[in-house]
Amino acid sequence: MATVEMIKEGLLHSVYPHLYAKRYDQEDMDRRYASLLETHARLFGQKDAKIFSTAGRSELGGNHTDHNLGKVLAATINLDTIACVTPRKDNLVVLVSEGYPRVEVDLSHLEVVEEEKNTTEALLRGIAFAFRQRGLSIGGWQANTTSRVLKGSGLSSSAAIEVLCGTIFNHLFNQDRLSSIELAIIGQFSENTYFGKPSGLMDQVACANGGIVSIDFQDAKNPIVNPIPFSFEEHGYHLVIVDTGGNHADLTPEYASVPREMRLVASFFGKHNLREVDRKMFDEQLPALHKKLQNDRAILRAIHFFRENDRVTRMLGSLKEGKMGDYLAQVRSSGESSFCFLQNLYASTNPTEQGLSLAIAISKEILGDDATVRVHGGGFAGTIQAYVPTEKLPAYTKGLEAVFGANSVTVIAVRERESCCIAQ
Repeated sequence: MATVEMIKEGLLHSVYPHLYAKRYDQEDMDRRYASLLETHARLFGQKDAKIFSTAGRSELGGNHTDHNLGKVLAATINLDTIACVTPRKDNLVVLVSEGYPRVEVDLSHLEVVEEEKNTTEALLRGIAFAFRQRGLSIGGWQANTTSRVLKGSGLSSSAAIEVLCGTIFNHLFNQDRLSSIELAIIGQFSENTYFGKPSGLMDQVACANGGIVSIDFQDAKNPIVNPIPFSFEEHGYHLVIVDTGGNHADLTPEYASVPREMRLVASFFGKHNLREVDRKMFDEQLPALHKKLQNDRAILRAIHFFRENDRVTRMLGSLKEGKMGDYLAQVRSSGESSFCFLQNLYASTNPTEQGLSLAIAISKEILGDDATVRVHGGGFAGTIQAYVPTEKLPAYTKGLEAVFGANSVTVIAVRERESCCIAQ
């Protein structure tokens, strides 16, 4: 258990580099964690608590492929959600997240509650059900959280919360028995079945795991995860996220159309997911597919899927061999494919709002013709991702923030540690 005094005495100083790489201020972090403990004492009357940390993630490659059993490349990042947690003697889970209403869930009732769809209550109930379904232990706990995972930024703030709650159940009642992959699968189950949002598994895996990882989802129940030690900064580049401030309201139909249309193409071949479709057969049947579906966008999205899978394989090889130039070329190709074929840079229902496209255009003006920049995450609004040479970072930040506002540019770093209890 940690206390405010222990934080001020440097309890976490040896932990910070593994959570935040070189992008943190020690005094700022001490204040952050001490404030979290003080809030826990005020809310729950407990002056000492366990501390947990779960990070957001950045997708590096494999845009919109995980939901069709594709391949992705992702990184756990230095922006996290942290929680102070103490166990309870009853069956109640109480969660107080900074800036949000208090959440309470009675673990005596774990069935789906339709009225809870799209709420944190639904996520918690679904996670607890998944633990119980696996024959694992659950129990009451109380927690308060604060987060630096930018909401609506494509950094998976929602997946971070799912994995965090799973990590708490796993640590408090099951001696950390479940792996990061199992925690990710539980998070996805809860989001799909209880929360009511269709999603792949990439976000949860990347939030749970730590570091840069390639993930092959061909076997959805047993995804293959391979860690790749690599530093972009050591190769002269900063990984940067630009928040364009786009409106995310009513975008669920846009997100849902991507897996649906990919599966529409798969169904032509008698399959459920595109990963099950032979690429050569797809090419041969393209004329018949075009005539039958009467949906060119679905076909273009399938082309993106096949090419993106190949790109992820090449990106992985480039990182393993330390070939930064080859890696960046594949990132640029991925961005172009998302723009042209996947078509997820703006909502088709609101073509006048194109913040992502504008941010990419401005990035190329500042960084030059060889700029490496792409849509980040789900798309349609939100953020772009850029690899900015160290010497151009000040000019890039100034140029993008002039258009999209102060603090719209965030330099991120890769985090080593998995989702975990960091002070117990």
